[in-house]
Amino acid sequence: MQAPDFDLVDFLPYLLNQAAEQTSIGFQASYKARYGLLRTEWRVIFHLGRYGEMTAKDICARARLHKTKVSRAVKALETRRYLTRSELPHDRRNEILRLTRLGQSVFAELNLSARHFDETVAKTFTAEENRILRHCLRKLAGF
Repeated sequence: MQAPDFDLVDFLPYLLNQAAEQTSIGFQASYKARYGLLRTEWRVIFHLGRYGEMTAKDICARARLHKTKVSRAVKALETRRYLTRSELPHDRRNEILRLTRLGQSVFAELNLSARHFDETVAKTFTAEENRILRHCLRKLAGF
């Protein structure tokens, strides 16, 4: 029996993962070198900076991150004074997370860095390829 033709390099989930990892590592240089942030920490800062105060559970749902990773990131960011947390009066199990002024400043700088990095990656493609790629990725991501 002949094995079916299958090439991992052309397997769409593999390609997507490799592309995501490659671009993430490229951008990671911005936030890790300057602020010592890990990927999940950057994503927590991004969500609070972009969408405002929310709970860790909200961040998990919106960013599709595991609660343990978000919990560790929140603790690290609180230690660095990038965010504060306060209990909800009606539900003491949940806390509202907010960026501090320092956290807002970090978000503003990294948001600008992210825009520049995105523009650099986008230059890899023609305008039409970029439009199609973003459309296809949003569709796959369910956006």
